[in-house]
Amino acid sequence: MTDTSLEPEVLDFYNEGYEQDRLTAPHRAIEFWRTMDILARHLPAAPATVYDVGGGPGRYALALAAAGYDVHLLDPVPLHTDQAVAASKASEYPLASVRRGDARALPYETHRGDAVLLLGPLYHLTTAAGRARVWSEAARVLKPGGTVIAVGASRFYTVWQMLSQDLLALPGAEGTVAEHLATGQHRNPGRDFERLWTTAYLHSPDELAAEARTAGLTVQGLLAVEGPAKLLPDLASQMADERGRERVLAAIRRTEAEPSVLGLSSHILVVAHTATGATTRGTA
Repeated sequence: MTDTSLEPEVLDFYNEGYEQDRLTAPHRAIEFWRTMDILARHLPAAPATVYDVGGGPGRYALALAAAGYDVHLLDPVPLHTDQAVAASKASEYPLASVRRGDARALPYETHRGDAVLLLGPLYHLTTAAGRARVWSEAARVLKPGGTVIAVGASRFYTVWQMLSQDLLALPGAEGTVAEHLATGQHRNPGRDFERLWTTAYLHSPDELAAEARTAGLTVQGLLAVEGPAKLLPDLASQMADERGRERVLAAIRRTEAEPSVLGLSSHILVVAHTATGATTRGTA
């Protein structure tokens, strides 16, 4: 039987409640704005059925529901699903469903969805077998020609992030960076969640695309979500101003598919599709 339990330290991290307001923080809002920009260009038209797998408290799911999509949110963290349910009830555009569950064993029927979002599950699955199961499940629940939009955290960005935030002076930080570059594995045994995140896997761009292809998906695009913009010292003030935000977003959009930019982005996004008129890999 496949182990679909969440590692305890990952659950502890998310139970701290960091995720609910993370995408609204001025210096992190770029991730939300850029992801929504990409979704607007690559999702099938509303009212398509979207499975937001690992959807957290529902920031993306609720925005898509407001845009007319039929959105089903799934997340393994009880706090997140409680928050998503509350937000959905308070919204003029509620979610179609909110369920607690794991990306490696989706509770959805085969070939029913138009799109699957994996905007977080791949971060915390540290084995190739676990990630392969996620890709297989995403392909299984999609209709022929369906869309998968998945995000990985970049293993190369962390070097510059830690340098810019003066984190390389922390005990063990140099060894952490060396491990990122060599294997993509991230650990935080001291549970310094504020500065050093939690157990995670960091992708190279080519690896993220290769995982999609191994699941039988056709890769349409490999995109930098933020590019190097998160390293800008005045990013928060630029994103707080509408004209400044549009300049930042336009600059990233111009270079989003440039291979030399991908590794410097905090997040890498792949757009992929199931085969049209053919059965994709996966278990019923």
